[in-house]
Amino acid sequence: MLLTLAINLPAIVRLGPKALTLFLAGTASVILGAPLALWVVGLVSPETVGGEVWRGLTAVAGAWIGGGANQAAMKDVFEIPADIFGAMVAVDVIVANVWMAILLYLAARSREIDARRGVDTSVVDVLRDEVAQFEKEHSRNPSLRDLMLICALGFGLMGLSHLIGGPLARWIGAVAPQLSIYSLTSDFFWVVVLATTFGLIASFTPARSLEGAGASKVGSVLLYVLVATIGMQMDLGAIVERPGLFAVGAVWMSFHALVMFTVLHLLRAPLFFLGVGSMANIGGAASAPVVAGAFHPALAPVGVLLAVLGYALGTYGGWLAGQLMRWVAG
Repeated sequence: MLLTLAINLPAIVRLGPKALTLFLAGTASVILGAPLALWVVGLVSPETVGGEVWRGLTAVAGAWIGGGANQAAMKDVFEIPADIFGAMVAVDVIVANVWMAILLYLAARSREIDARRGVDTSVVDVLRDEVAQFEKEHSRNPSLRDLMLICALGFGLMGLSHLIGGPLARWIGAVAPQLSIYSLTSDFFWVVVLATTFGLIASFTPARSLEGAGASKVGSVLLYVLVATIGMQMDLGAIVERPGLFAVGAVWMSFHALVMFTVLHLLRAPLFFLGVGSMANIGGAASAPVVAGAFHPALAPVGVLLAVLGYALGTYGGWLAGQLMRWVAG
């Protein structure tokens, strides 16, 4: 909730159509790449993607569209077995970081690459100055009152999500039990969806001013605790025991890269928009600022801006990717 509270949709729109198109292309390529990778690897090695593997891949989808919170949501929504989840965390971390290394390599040579492509990068320079000015005007040291309001809003709306989500899931289970295949009878599904929605609604109210006091930073502290608990379940032995799963991740990421470079070429957009748009999906709020900052330190907040939007889309996109993989696997 605290991470989606930080979304500034007007500011995201001001990034321009090219930045948003590349970001959404990244989201779409992850959603569509999931069933594609499952199908391609299944043609070569059906045993690799048999059984409950598709459920485990929903955790990767949640992570690659949003982040650790969305990954945890998919774990509960799709009831991923612990052994498969541990292997999928390894796939997520290793494949995503290889792609991040490629983006950092390209970022260091972006001016040369854009010049060779004949692309106008003035929009990136203007964006850099605007972001730096916005941060200077709105950031402040949090007071005790700010911190109490942040905690009250976060835990309060989260509690409201639990209050509504549980009865809603049970009601759907009673009147339409067949909807369980879409996770609509899961308490946790509705808790996450409601918390995400409440955060988006709050971002249009004066509550969004709490972001200047560090609402998303408090959310990130809690997120890192969550990420640590997820990391403790990572099964590094999966690299040796189930190497085929990394083939699924490689095909999936290759499709994402192909889509991103194709859209970049068609839009004649600066390489920066590919880097930040991709990593805002694949890496989330922890990695997107790193890649954006590699282009220019002042651009790091742009990575945060798009990555936070990824948190909002991650729950919905991960669920949709899961349903597509369920169809392919079935």
